[in-house]
Amino acid sequence: MKSILIIVAFLYLPFISLSQLQILCDSKDVSVQYGLSRLTIQKTVSSFNSDLNASDLILLSEKDLLVFNNIISSSDFEPIKAQGYRFLKNNKTLFLLYKDPVGMLYGLQQINESITHRIPISSIENNVINPHLIHRIIKYNLPWSPYRNSDATTLHDSTCRDLHYWEKFLDMMVDNRFNVLSLWNIHPFSFMIKSTSFPLANDYDETQMKAWRSFWSSLFHMAKVRGIETYIINWNIAVSPQFAKAYHVKEYNDQSDIVKQYTRESVTQVINEYPELTGIGVTLADWMGTFDSSMSPQQREDWIEDSFVKGMKAANRPAKFIHRSVLAGDPMAMRNLIDKAELKDNTLVEVKFNWSHGYSTPTLAITHDYHSGKLDDRFWSPRPTNYDIQWMIRNEDFFILRWGQPDFIREHIKTNVHDYVNGYFIGSEGNIPAVDYSSKDIPEKTWQYAFEKQWLFYSMWGRLLYDPSTPDSYFESIIDLRYGQRMGYPLLKAYKLSSNMPLRLASFHRSTWDYTLYSEGFIEAEPSNTTGFFDRTSPFISIDEFIQHETLDPRMISIPDYVNKIIRKDKIKDSMTTPLELANASEQDSKAALKLFSSWNKNNVNKN
Repeated sequence: MKSILIIVAFLYLPFISLSQLQILCDSKDVSVQYGLSRLTIQKTVSSFNSDLNASDLILLSEKDLLVFNNIISSSDFEPIKAQGYRFLKNNKTLFLLYKDPVGMLYGLQQINESITHRIPISSIENNVINPHLIHRIIKYNLPWSPYRNSDATTLHDSTCRDLHYWEKFLDMMVDNRFNVLSLWNIHPFSFMIKSTSFPLANDYDETQMKAWRSFWSSLFHMAKVRGIETYIINWNIAVSPQFAKAYHVKEYNDQSDIVKQYTRESVTQVINEYPELTGIGVTLADWMGTFDSSMSPQQREDWIEDSFVKGMKAANRPAKFIHRSVLAGDPMAMRNLIDKAELKDNTLVEVKFNWSHGYSTPTLAITHDYHSGKLDDRFWSPRPTNYDIQWMIRNEDFFILRWGQPDFIREHIKTNVHDYVNGYFIGSEGNIPAVDYSSKDIPEKTWQYAFEKQWLFYSMWGRLLYDPSTPDSYFESIIDLRYGQRMGYPLLKAYKLSSNMPLRLASFHRSTWDYTLYSEGFIEAEPSNTTGFFDRTSPFISIDEFIQHETLDPRMISIPDYVNKIIRKDKIKDSMTTPLELANASEQDSKAALKLFSSWNKNNVNKN
């Protein structure tokens, strides 16, 4: 077989032989090309041959097994699951076995990290690495047709249309083992297509539409090359302002046939025009009657069936489906819809964990179901066969300060991953990780985008969702790379201590939707006497507000309940946390974190 040689810039490392590292692989595969392009060593890439004496690393998928069937057998691939990989050694040759491009990319990334951390490639053990959770999803709110419109949203518009930004964001996802990008806004279709039947749904001319199509096509392709699935998710019965004006309908919750037809045809057209888009998602909340209760749970599901499901079925290819459980009201109506849809792939059903404040307790206390906050296990009992649950860990609690508590993530996964759970969503509603408007442009600032500032947050979630056994030593090592040797252990310890604070506040101070608590600002909201919606009542949570409030975590005792138990001399269970114990633990953590900070010579610390 003729070899194709690609020489990449040389980076000398003492534990790599002086000869070039030769990698044998299917060099025509775009994902392989991408993975190899990110290796930080000199390498020669060639197509497969059988000369093992000349090779150091061989990337081998099941379809290429025959080339090396005298060394590797089909049984060697059996332990490997989707998105997993395996290392096998044969003398001086290291085989990287995989079943799909995602597994290959993660295997190459492990090699790259070994080089970066100056760990000899020869020390890589024979082992199998498989994902703990198959869906590791980032929730990303887009700044156009946003759920909440403000200056803090619109300032991201140009950045979020910059493919250079997305290249960095998608690379970050690969590095941290995220494999699904979900893109959210109220009404995505008018930014993606010129509707065949309703051309006045947007006022873009052909040049503008061409730019939009180029953007979306490039984004979806970049993601696919990196093994990342992409979904477009909207809220529900909503059309563009241009559509509402041109076709004489309401912009929100217009249940007329024309809106249903437009939605159905738009779903079909988007799937057909963007072949690298993975799927479509929809919620049952907000304008389906959240505010005026105009639609029953069954009517909501019927509308989804007549618009989204029928639109997907009419497309010229299968697409995957995300059905949000938010405000579904009746799990059985949702189950019936998914049963009737008979989609090729299992549906992803997203469930909010502890409503909008996932950064609280790992104990599931409330879900976002018809504003009742009650748990309804009919979503997962009996065990569904055609859909799986993904927990939504909504972050409305900290946007500016950096957070990193791997113990919380490990405990969350350990407690809440069951046979019906196969993934997590990570993200917020109001915060877009693009322009970093919270930091001054000073010489010490070495990052450009907001997600780069929050790098440890993404690293911890992605890595631990893929492999919860990832030790603290890994996070210490990547901190060392940024801040200098021997900084990893104390900095990670300080991160943990500081990051406990918002978790404790949200666990003790029960809240529901976004605005009801902002832990980072120590702010809560109360319902207005006139509108019923929540208004900010004070710059900070007052003492009285803090006292007269129920807890979210059932293992915590509220202040009034604690006082009553003391007065009645009731026994408090050892498993319960009292307000005094919570206060003492928080004070101790704060003092310990401050002591760690004060002990460092900050002049020698990289401020990255």
